[in-house]
Amino acid sequence: MEEENNEKREENNFNVDNSNSNNNSEEKKVESNNSEEKKVEESSPIVSMGASPVHAPAVNIKKDNQLTKKMRENPWMLSTLVLGAIVLALFFLGNFSGGLTGNVVSEDVVGQNLIDYLNAMPSVQDEITLVSVEEGEGNMYLVTVEYDGEEIPVYVTKDGKYYTPSLSPMSVEDIIETSEVAETPEVEKSDDPVTELFIMTHCPYGTQAEKGIIPTIKAMGSDSNIKIRYVHYFMHEPEETETPRQICIREEQSDKFIPYLECFLEGDGNPDASGYMSSGNDPEVCMDEVGVDKAAVEECVSNGNYEKYYAEDSELSEAYGVQGSPALVVNGVITSSGRDSQSYLNTICSAFNVAPEVCSIAELSSSSPSPGFGWDGIGSATTASC
Repeated sequence: MEEENNEKREENNFNVDNSNSNNNSEEKKVESNNSEEKKVEESSPIVSMGASPVHAPAVNIKKDNQLTKKMRENPWMLSTLVLGAIVLALFFLGNFSGGLTGNVVSEDVVGQNLIDYLNAMPSVQDEITLVSVEEGEGNMYLVTVEYDGEEIPVYVTKDGKYYTPSLSPMSVEDIIETSEVAETPEVEKSDDPVTELFIMTHCPYGTQAEKGIIPTIKAMGSDSNIKIRYVHYFMHEPEETETPRQICIREEQSDKFIPYLECFLEGDGNPDASGYMSSGNDPEVCMDEVGVDKAAVEECVSNGNYEKYYAEDSELSEAYGVQGSPALVVNGVITSSGRDSQSYLNTICSAFNVAPEVCSIAELSSSSPSPGFGWDGIGSATTASC
């Protein structure tokens, strides 16, 4: 009997030991999972990312919820934000471990450089002032600036090369709501559709669109009412002298306008690091080549005619809600189109009550031109803008 009791006691002890062992194993597994989760949290930098049109300073976002409101009013911003967030995420995650360039600059330098940069933007009406600079998340400084009585946070990389506004978290409802209004408004058909392409003279995507639409303009001839216009802001320094020149040629020597653009868009023959030419052909050479009256252009700029012509473009640009270069407007509605000549032809022809014969017989290129200057390159079908 005693021997039997001893065997039972040993069996119970064995079961208890096994139970404790299993419990310890489970505890270690939980502990290990927690450790892994903690490790993931510690190794994933949290960065506020956003993308705003580069022609408008990020500091125009005065309150956290204003971006969401703007996206509802301007649905195109959603795709820009998503693309910008992806690019920034890849950039930051690929470079966070060792610094963006390895060249960390001081808080004072970053703060002053950001203020100088933002105040140089043409669209900034009131002075932007620096409030503070402090350590932000990961490899970022958090710079607070004041604009129009509001304090706005801006994140700047520690090498001082990139900045991004802080964004409010978006709920699923916000995304659904934005997607619902993101449908392109329907263009009303007419007997003589009015097509307006808004660009900047040195925006690489604006010049891409020009290279796409010029063959369409030439193919449609008198059957079309297409005008190349200019957005209500400047972003690249040469535009402040080239825009007046092009507008004066367009308005006062219209037969020279498209030939001048064809020459100007050839570029200066010097590709930049991106692979495309960022500078147009010499305007003096182009004016001589196509027979532009240069004295008349100078007179147009100096006597105030240019301001009147440009005022019409600017007013229309703002009235339509143009937010980037290029922007295609057909019968008063901003619409989307591929940037190749055939796509432009199809988009314009679809706005006629009765399409002219050229719409069915013209065979234009369906290859998108390259961004920037130069007629030889082939680009991708892009929605990027300046």
